[in-house]
Amino acid sequence: MEYLPDRNSRYKDVDYWDERYKTEKSFEWFGDFSKFQHLLQRHVMKDDAILVLGCGNSSMSSDMYDAGYHSITNIDYSSVCIDTMSARHDATCPGMTWHQMDARQLSFTDASYDVVLEKGTLDAMLVEEKDPWKVSSETACLIDQVLREISRVLKPGGRFLSVTFAQPHFRKRLYARHDYCWSVRTRSYGDGFQYFLYVLTKGEELSPEDAALERRLLEEAQDPPNEVRTQEADTEAFLYCIDL
Repeated sequence: MEYLPDRNSRYKDVDYWDERYKTEKSFEWFGDFSKFQHLLQRHVMKDDAILVLGCGNSSMSSDMYDAGYHSITNIDYSSVCIDTMSARHDATCPGMTWHQMDARQLSFTDASYDVVLEKGTLDAMLVEEKDPWKVSSETACLIDQVLREISRVLKPGGRFLSVTFAQPHFRKRLYARHDYCWSVRTRSYGDGFQYFLYVLTKGEELSPEDAALERRLLEEAQDPPNEVRTQEADTEAFLYCIDL
């Protein structure tokens, strides 16, 4: 496809996204808003203050705005993306804001948002990983920085919503940590290929199962399981570039 990079590491390169956003009008990872709206509306109120991480050129934010969610702040580390999306939507979505920002170092104050939402952003940070059972120390540090920032800007009772193709036995290994001060629940959607919506609620305890997972991860041996079972490839190009 036209926008596929020559190597996975390019997905973590802001220059790649800057160039892509100069010509690509829109692309949706894991389906558009209509595909998971029925799940999201159970966890997001119309008057919630919402932060969208790695907004890209997705129509999700504008679709949410049209659905009545008007307090939306969008960030992306590509200035080209932010300039383009701001120009595209400022007239039709008054009050929705766009900021160039690194998710590892958010400029917002503590407890600023009711909801933090990401769709495919963390997956892009994980594209170089070869073994889903054991994330490299470098990537684990990157993800940890982002998750700590998300937890910091969430209000008590706030929700972090993560939309991904990653199955619970992989993604919970990153999310289920007492340090983040949230519970982890999983929903799924999609026909054939399943996508997942993780709901992490600030101030709630991990379930006994997730707490046991965290303890086990701290103690487990270095060798990963011999066999990794994954779903068959999806038609979206992004998934072909994930080494699972």
